[in-house]
Amino acid sequence: MVRPTTLGPAPPGTQSASPSPTFRGVSTESRRLLLVRHGQSVWNAEGRWQGQADPPLSALGEEQAREAAPRLGALGFSRILASDLRRAGRTAGILAAALGLPVEVDSDLREIDVGDWTGMTRAEIEARWPGELAAWSEGRSESTVGGESRAHLTARARSTLLRVAAECAPGDRVLLVSHGALIRNLDRALGLPPQGIPNLTGRWYESDGDGSLIPGALESLADPEDRTLSPSP
Repeated sequence: MVRPTTLGPAPPGTQSASPSPTFRGVSTESRRLLLVRHGQSVWNAEGRWQGQADPPLSALGEEQAREAAPRLGALGFSRILASDLRRAGRTAGILAAALGLPVEVDSDLREIDVGDWTGMTRAEIEARWPGELAAWSEGRSESTVGGESRAHLTARARSTLLRVAAECAPGDRVLLVSHGALIRNLDRALGLPPQGIPNLTGRWYESDGDGSLIPGALESLADPEDRTLSPSP
């Protein structure tokens, strides 16, 4: 069994728990949150690092969101939240329209700031900062050059999920449309094996509303051949 680590300083009563894809032992009255990566963006298609830059969805990204929308209908979401970046907001808007729900914008769901790497390709980063890309990709560095730290990213990701869970009624399900690095690094901090997060793929989390956060299974909403893989960790 993978043993989770803490996510830095936590509010009183906050704890991590072992991954439980079927949520065995968790009350049916718990809050369930699905944290999903946006559809493919123009910069995803070009292989450019985005961070907190704001490129729009590509044509494929728009199609991914439209195709994913009907798959959400049976899941019973009561709220949809999205990062304030366009690629997440547009994805959420397409999904919300199909579900008849408004989109709530939350800037705490935005992507990690990748600093000086923003807008660059992997080849451009490697040419300017030899070895730094490998150090980041292998989890040996805490931040990209001039970027946000992993610790800060995971702290705001966790606090956002716990805040949303605390706002929910028992049994509620909430969809949160966010970004690949945010999901990957939250996984990493919870002790899950590092892996890429494709577009329109996300992870379920359970919370009882008093500070616990239990990671569950990955949920894929896009066809595998049409997804852009986000590198790990």
